[in-house]
Formats: sequence, C-alpha cells, structure tokens
Amino acid sequence: MPRFFTPEKPSGIITVTGSDARHIGFSLRMRVGDKLTFCHGGTDYSCAIESMTESEVICRVEGCAPTLAEPSVSLTIYQAYPKQDKLELIIQKTAELGACRIVPFLSARCVARPDKKTYEKKQARFQKIAEEAAKQSGRGRIPEITPIMTFAEALEDMSRCDTRLLCYENGGKRLKDTDFPEQGSIGVMIGSEGGFERSEAETAEKAGATPIWLGERILRCETCPIAVTAIIMNLTDNM
Repeated sequence: MPRFFTPEKPSGIITVTGSDARHIGFSLRMRVGDKLTFCHGGTDYSCAIESMTESEVICRVEGCAPTLAEPSVSLTIYQAYPKQDKLELIIQKTAELGACRIVPFLSARCVARPDKKTYEKKQARFQKIAEEAAKQSGRGRIPEITPIMTFAEALEDMSRCDTRLLCYENGGKRLKDTDFPEQGSIGVMIGSEGGFERSEAETAEKAGATPIWLGERILRCETCPIAVTAIIMNLTDNM
C-alpha cells in the first residue's frame, strides 16, 4: 500500500496537495476508493481516497495503528562531517535501518568544513534523502537532520540521551557488552575520515560518553555509522 507522511496529526480528513497529490494521481494512477497509508509520529493511518482533482486529493481516515517498522529505541547518530557526498549515504542507510536523528558536527580532523550558511543550502536535500529512505523502508516517522554543530554543541546535545557512546579506534567496550534501554534514547558519536583527536575522546568520556570499539578492522567513516546502527537495532531486538 502506498505510504505518505503528513506534518499534522490526522483527525478525520487529510488533504493532499503539491507533489504528493500529483504522485497519487499521475504516477500511481490511484482513483476514488483506493486505499493508502499516511504516517505521522510513528503511527500509520489507513485511508481511502474520497475525492480528487489534478492538484488535490481528499482522503478519509478509516483507522490507525502503531507503525511496526519503527524501532522501540530512539537512536541519534552524531556524525563528524565527512568529505564529498558521504553524508548522503550515511543519512540514507541509517534512516533505513532505524536512526531517528542524524546530527552532523565539526571535529578537529574534519577535512570538509562547511560554514553554517553553506550547510543550510544542503540541509533541505539531506532532509529529503531521509524522507525518501523512511518511505522506502516503511518507517512511521521521518528522521530529523539537524543543523550542523560544533563538537562542543554535539556533546551538549548528546548529554540528553539515556545512553551515550563514542566510536573510538583506540579501544573501548564492544557493543554487545553495552547495556541498552528497552525504550530509551541512544546517542552515538562517530568521527570523520581521521577519527578523533585523543583530547576529543577524553572530553567526550568526561561528558559521560562510553568509548566503544568495533574490532581490529578499520572501517571507513561512511561504513561505521551504518554498521553501528544495524548492530544496535539487532541488540535492542529491532531487527
């Protein structure tokens, strides 16, 4: 069944306009009476098309249920800004796997260092990638792509997570030995191509982040968040 996201919590009627309306009418060739699903905040709303024009589709809500594909934990990936288009891949795959937020930040070893104005021009595209990944994977919410942060701002943001982790190539706990909440929030901080400065790792640890280690193999900065997300989803019974 086709899935769409709605920014407002549906009550009885959902009005669809813009590109989604054109997609329903022209690409999917749906007609009055056809069924489709709208998602908001981790809930699926089953709907039927009540009327439609070339630019507007009116749907009536017939029922709702929690989205089965939404994980029980809220995972935020804090990703040091990588070179080229690697962040697009990271957003796409971690969103598919179940991450709820992706927070790009600048660490000492980041080669690519966009200022906030330059990043803002890309943020809309990053958010669109997250939305498409959420649709494709049957998610019930669109992962949030935040404004770019400094290392200190990212640490402060992560302080609100129940479980705080730092991927560190110089050793730490294995993920399988980490205690995860059944329904809480998890934050994982991951470095860019050059990893973290030792001083950054020490600062993160003092701020309450537990260093974790993924073994002897050195993973690329775009591989690490994907692997970590998949492992955490498995360990928390969400895969």
